[in-house]
Amino acid sequence: MTAKTFRGGVHPPEFKELSHGHRIETLPAPERAVIPMIQHMGAPCEPTVQEGEEVDLGQVVGDIDAFVSSPVHASVSGVVESITESILPDGRKSPAVVIAADGSDRIADTVAPAGELDRLTPDEIRQAVRSAGIVGMGGAAFPAHVKYSPPPDSDVSIDTVIINGCECEPFLTCDHRVMLERAGEVIFGLRVIMRACGAERGIIGVEDNKPDAIEVLREEIGDAPLEVVPLQTKYPEGAEKQMILAITGREVPSGGLPLHVGVVVNNVSTSVAIARAIHTGMPCIERVVTVSGDVVENPKNLAVRVGTPIRNLLEAVGGFSEPPARIISGGPMMGLAIYDVDMPIVKASSGVVALSERLIPSPDEQPCIRCGRCVDVCPSFLMPLYLDVYPDESALDYHPLDCIECGSCVYACPANRQILARIRLAKSEAAARQR
Repeated sequence: MTAKTFRGGVHPPEFKELSHGHRIETLPAPERAVIPMIQHMGAPCEPTVQEGEEVDLGQVVGDIDAFVSSPVHASVSGVVESITESILPDGRKSPAVVIAADGSDRIADTVAPAGELDRLTPDEIRQAVRSAGIVGMGGAAFPAHVKYSPPPDSDVSIDTVIINGCECEPFLTCDHRVMLERAGEVIFGLRVIMRACGAERGIIGVEDNKPDAIEVLREEIGDAPLEVVPLQTKYPEGAEKQMILAITGREVPSGGLPLHVGVVVNNVSTSVAIARAIHTGMPCIERVVTVSGDVVENPKNLAVRVGTPIRNLLEAVGGFSEPPARIISGGPMMGLAIYDVDMPIVKASSGVVALSERLIPSPDEQPCIRCGRCVDVCPSFLMPLYLDVYPDESALDYHPLDCIECGSCVYACPANRQILARIRLAKSEAAARQR
């Protein structure tokens, strides 16, 4: 089968050889877990515990009565040391519950299996997913139960569920290892999502630079009516709208969502979290994180409790071979530079990447020469050069809200234009006008 793809995109160096051969290692639980109330898109949670209160592993410590939200849970058992403010990897400030771990990992009474999948109704699955605090773990952190709940007054019906195994960001290999080591859970999670949505077709999309993952998943599927679809190795092949177009030929309309073309997309780690929530009842308190970069001593893929300081991960890989010029939360294309390694790992933390000055593009901008390379590579069919020149009300004519912020335009620009930064300004202006 010829690997499928979309128009546009770029081919940055992958650097995946640094960590893709390293099996997932479990990082010890932190002595103090910092659980932010904002780990998802939508309404922030409010603390449901108080200082001095004893909490158990998997206990809800933050929630709010809002549909587009997701509860947060204790990733260790212990005592609530404080309720304070924490800086998130994206720079925002969030209330946070700080738990001093007691080392016992005493499990909360509320943690229990949801039941046999064939006996669960779609509503019961959606409730279990929400109760477990599961969000998109590929980076977007959109509450998963909302994706499986089309508006009741619409004629939208979901017929296809796609599990995203592309992992097209350079350096990151955590999803690759999840597919190799937890294939059964990936596939069970897919079946759960299909039942929740009433979908008949289940697909796992994997870039063709991961042939071992494709083989393992196909062996695990066996005769089940599910598919593994190879996709061309290209960035941003893992963007959900581009993946939907490549696999199904359906184009998500401007301003639309995947459900408007009958599709739901979830990351492989989200699928595993859902499988565990159904099998054991354990909420989303852990994720796999790649720690890599050209100055990292021993790049690894680590299973990490939510709330663990990034410093702990860096110590687990032996620190740096030389002082890093930049440390990034996420991947180098869409991730964000961080200034404090005591920030906590959150549900959307897929990677910690430390780079030398050698791998950081020159900051010296030159005038745009109208070469059109940004237009050629844009996977959303936009004209980034105009969004670069008009990061104000004039940009609204060029559909900035359709930008997926992949950064392909910046990567392709010979003039080192910081196009994405200006597009984000234009998107803020567009969102403000919509409000």
